[in-house]
Amino acid sequence: MTLANSPNEVVLEVENLCTYFSTRWGTVKAVDGVSFELRRGETLGIVGESGCGKSVTMLSLMRLIPSPPGEIVNGRIMLEGQDLLQLSENEMSKVRGSQIALIIQDPMTSLNPVFSIGSQVNEAIRIHQDIPKRSILEHTLEVLRKVNIPAAESRVKDYPHQLSGGMRQRVVGAIGISCEPSVLIADEPTTSLDVTIQAQYLKLLKDLQQQSNLALIFITHDFGVVAKMCDRVAVMYAGKVVETGGVRDIFNNPSHPYTEALLASVPKLEEDVERLYAIEGQPPALHDLPPGCSFADRCPYVMERCREEYPAAFQVSESHQAACWRLA
Repeated sequence: MTLANSPNEVVLEVENLCTYFSTRWGTVKAVDGVSFELRRGETLGIVGESGCGKSVTMLSLMRLIPSPPGEIVNGRIMLEGQDLLQLSENEMSKVRGSQIALIIQDPMTSLNPVFSIGSQVNEAIRIHQDIPKRSILEHTLEVLRKVNIPAAESRVKDYPHQLSGGMRQRVVGAIGISCEPSVLIADEPTTSLDVTIQAQYLKLLKDLQQQSNLALIFITHDFGVVAKMCDRVAVMYAGKVVETGGVRDIFNNPSHPYTEALLASVPKLEEDVERLYAIEGQPPALHDLPPGCSFADRCPYVMERCREEYPAAFQVSESHQAACWRLA
């Protein structure tokens, strides 16, 4: 039996999660049967093209799907033993920010321009932490120092427009960790940062994770970031997880044609090629998915069975699965 707060404890378990949107064209299956688990202190990378369902999956975990038109129609989200989908909105508001938190990719859309940095960081502290009012400022400064904001005592009074992009992203991170959640979701947090600041921010996230044994979900397009940050990877395509495994499994033995194509699309410095590899075709419309594998029209290994029936997840190794009929 796993002891509480042990490194191998499963802190988040997602089972058959389905999030659909009603549109004029039909029902869009943005997330369609997604399952994974996350252990304490572990980093799970979620990769895939734009529109594959990564961000909608994370918004579903936070119960932030706009309704209408969106609705979580099926599944379980077990966070430290409680199913988030069974909670009322009032109960969920107490969990959101305190036990599970989200860093979104553009800090300028998540930070309010008319409130100071300090008031935005300490909002979650005031709501979720039982701290005397006189101690809130000190706690806010402590959180800002954790994310390496220099001169926190003066920066706490600044507004978002007075900070650089890297500093704004750190402030968003400070808000995310302010209540010491068990799970932190980082949705492409380095997209708006230059390479140098990106490296500093990734190191910062790693340091914060090691200090608090934080479970981290990292959404990204960048396989370099995956190699640097993640322990395991889930590859998503057309609303489904098509392959999961350890980072070494995915890089050394990609077993789904889509994963193979994504890795082939990454430029290699040691190769001199006239034209970079690109995946032919377009992802299918999510309101009109084919009966078989969603990748079939773009797959170089397609068989007749692929077009007729969606494959189950086959075991490649003990910790490596892929949904492809070639593995049957």
